[in-house]
Amino acid sequence: MSATHTDVPSVLAHELPRPVPQAELDACPVSDVFRRLGDRWSMLVIILLGGRTHRYNELHRAIEGISQRMLTRTLRTLEADGLVTRTVHPTVPPSVEYGLTERGRSLLVPVSALADWAVEHAGQS
Repeated sequence: MSATHTDVPSVLAHELPRPVPQAELDACPVSDVFRRLGDRWSMLVIILLGGRTHRYNELHRAIEGISQRMLTRTLRTLEADGLVTRTVHPTVPPSVEYGLTERGRSLLVPVSALADWAVEHAGQS
């Protein structure tokens, strides 16, 4: 393959060992992103926060079926991953807003591309 051939997807640019060692799969940053976004709520939270910052209760009302415990866990995990920021405003009672970090905002482009692909191919077998 020549260096000028650009039609090859980046995931195919390198040969994987056969079989793929479990340790390599566990350490793979791509696998890590899919594990993070593959849970039930993370991608939805990222998309909602992509539009604007939200207070906790706004997010909770915007996502039907999510428990307070699961929303809290999801937000904490996304914050620990550097995708979401939590801002506490010194009011009485304190108000907390959640938003995307620059890293989280940069995730919107590939997530949008994946969403576009899914919609385009919906219903195809």
